[in-house]
Amino acid sequence: MAKSLLDSAGDSYSVSNAVFAIIRGHRRSLDVTTVQQGEARFFSVLMLTWGFVADVDIESEKYRWMGSARFDFYCFLRVVNMRKYHGNVQFVPAAGYEVYGEPLDRNESCKDEVPEQTCGVAARVQQCGYTGPKISLEDLEWKSVNGPFILVWLNNVPWSGEDVMPAPEAKFSDGFLDVVIVKDCPKTAFLSLMLKMNDGSHVKSRYVMYLKVKAFRLRPGQRVGNPDKGGIIDSDGEVIARGEGTYECSLQETDLMTYGPPIQMTVDKGLATIFSPK
Repeated sequence: MAKSLLDSAGDSYSVSNAVFAIIRGHRRSLDVTTVQQGEARFFSVLMLTWGFVADVDIESEKYRWMGSARFDFYCFLRVVNMRKYHGNVQFVPAAGYEVYGEPLDRNESCKDEVPEQTCGVAARVQQCGYTGPKISLEDLEWKSVNGPFILVWLNNVPWSGEDVMPAPEAKFSDGFLDVVIVKDCPKTAFLSLMLKMNDGSHVKSRYVMYLKVKAFRLRPGQRVGNPDKGGIIDSDGEVIARGEGTYECSLQETDLMTYGPPIQMTVDKGLATIFSPK
């Protein structure tokens, strides 16, 4: 987040610049994404990943002793041993991105809609706090893309790290998520894509589907060629769901959501307020 804020003002990424941004006290609005599966909710301000990026982010924990180099090292290992995942994604594209995906029958989109909370004490307790944006999804024009997928990456801001810009067109409070999808890509071309993420030029590749969406549903599946193993769904650096046979750390707690059933994301435009350099 700090990298995205400083870069938007033309400032270099450093601790001192981040501190001065707070001292100056300028503020700006920030979208908040509600990630929902049944009664389970997670509020995200950065990103949600499934596939390659989530695997690298979480499974590289075993190499934490390497410092930040663990990401580059494990990224290379995952490219050499590329994984693909069965699954399906559905989304409501922003204006100008309607060309992506196949139209989804309205009855089909309603069938996959994440159910509302059930009645009861737990539901009443949750409703005392923020429960997500109040929008109707049933009247929207949904699109669908079937897997297999190498990666699905949803972003709220341009930068996900100091030198990784997966979503060059992302805005802080435009009411949309920027989605990066890679379905099929040769290993050498994919490695080139990863290297181009330092300036966002990867989105020009014919192997990359890059679009803005108002709402998004992810139905994750098993690994291609290895149906006994699933994947990892990672939001803002935290595992929210994982399939069978995935990496588990010794400090792992019960995951918030279940791997397999659809997970839905909706955006509340400008809900949060954050300090900004300008």
